Amino acid sequence: MKNIVLIGMMGCGKTTVGTLLARRLGLEPADTDRLIEAREGRSIPELFAREGEEYFRGLEEAVARELAGRTGLVIACGGGLPLRSAAMAPLKERGTVFFLRRDPGLIYDSVSMAGRPLGQGGRDAFLARFAQREPVYRQWADVVIEGAATAAEAACAIEKELI
Repeated sequence: MKNIVLIGMMGCGKTTVGTLLARRLGLEPADTDRLIEAREGRSIPELFAREGEEYFRGLEEAVARELAGRTGLVIACGGGLPLRSAAMAPLKERGTVFFLRRDPGLIYDSVSMAGRPLGQGGRDAFLARFAQREPVYRQWADVVIEGAATAAEAACAIEKELI
């Protein structure tokens, strides 16, 4: 089985859905942000503050290439990872990409943006960032999962697509 790759806006539920889906399918969950934090010994906000976004994106690309070389994974990608072809192309080549599309206003209103460096600019900035990113997410996606109200619903929808 190809890896399952989850993309979408920060806060859309990729990590939660990925963990649930991996458990259901007997696969290993992988989260690019958590892997980077573990390897660097620092949080994403710390990395952004001290090293800058470009440094973080380089780490993200390295982790993406590494994960693409493995099999049996459900990979939850950081929200900005698909913006870099060098990071996303290897994942797509070795996996099936699912865009978890949730209403950006609902995401912003229901998910804490504390600890999310690119979620700090307020609601309007978040919605604008989503509008910029959505076409990129759709470009990479093999399947768009839209309108799932819960992580369980999204995981079920992905399972149905895999049959």
